[in-house]
Amino acid sequence: MDLLKIDHFTLSVAPEALTGLRDFYRDLLGLVEGPRPDFNFPGHWLYAGGAAVVHLAGNRPNDAGGPGGDRPTGRFDHVSFQARGLARTRQHLEARGIDWQEAPVPGFPLHQIFLRDPIGLKIELTFDAAELAEAGPSTRPRAY
Repeated sequence: MDLLKIDHFTLSVAPEALTGLRDFYRDLLGLVEGPRPDFNFPGHWLYAGGAAVVHLAGNRPNDAGGPGGDRPTGRFDHVSFQARGLARTRQHLEARGIDWQEAPVPGFPLHQIFLRDPIGLKIELTFDAAELAEAGPSTRPRAY
């Protein structure tokens, strides 16, 4: 696996919080709202320099346990790395006995692997979907 760069961060919030967050990142910081996959929850992808660097996900109920909620990382949901070497990555994770999931991104030419670090932070590895031709279909549980 080759990590190329940090791709984006995701905040998981109640749907009612999306507008205020979108407006903050868009109007105050100058990010631009752009295309987002057709996930089964509301949200916004905000872009800088043509890259979606902030993902806002309205997939968390209001009563999710207060500011930190039920996640060890609070509302910070995950960090994503753009990566290369899907087949090698699968082999590497299997050899180390790491629990992971993967899924294509609906309507985008991307494929993702998700795993957790030792303190529970979700790590996303995002690959070009063209790597599936070499790596083959996933046999792992779908991430979403």
